[in-house]
Amino acid sequence: MKILMVDVDGVLVHGRPGDGLPFATDLERDLGLPLDVWQREFFKPYWPDIVIGREPIEPRLTAVLREIAPHLEAETLLQYWFENDSRLDRKLLDDLAVFGETGLALYLATNQEHRRAAYLMDELGLARHFDGIFYSAKFGHRKPAQDFFRLATAETGASPDEILFLDDTLENVEAARVFGWNAVHWTAGMTLEAAIAPFAAVEENR
Repeated sequence: MKILMVDVDGVLVHGRPGDGLPFATDLERDLGLPLDVWQREFFKPYWPDIVIGREPIEPRLTAVLREIAPHLEAETLLQYWFENDSRLDRKLLDDLAVFGETGLALYLATNQEHRRAAYLMDELGLARHFDGIFYSAKFGHRKPAQDFFRLATAETGASPDEILFLDDTLENVEAARVFGWNAVHWTAGMTLEAAIAPFAAVEENR
């Protein structure tokens, strides 16, 4: 095993920094935008194209807000979203750093649009902890599409069986296994040591 790929939301990032609740818990109170309206008018029709990079988020979000929340600027909403969806699992980060010191390459593998991907790496500081980020808007494909795993594998220069992947969505884990990655379904309370142990044992016995 040469490379460890880690999903973001649900594995490394868990909601609001203060309490871990979903980022939009107080959206209507704080910004005057009902979550169900935002989901119906923005996420349902436009997110599928935005998250695979077919269009940038800002123009579409601006147009939608003009109709459903004209008092609210797109940049204000984006900043609110990113800042309130940024609680890092510090224990996991520390554990990853230990494995990174052994020469294991660390990457994020996530479904994100361009703006949040940049926020995660630059403003949240994950660039200090990972060798890079593979994300859906960059590839034009989102997990669980096989093309996502193909493109990520190609960029690393590794073979699929040299990659271990952690994701909290079982569909993504199963798709990664189909492609040839070693993959673990990450669940609440799991530790990195426990997730890696079966694969580390195989390496030792080779």
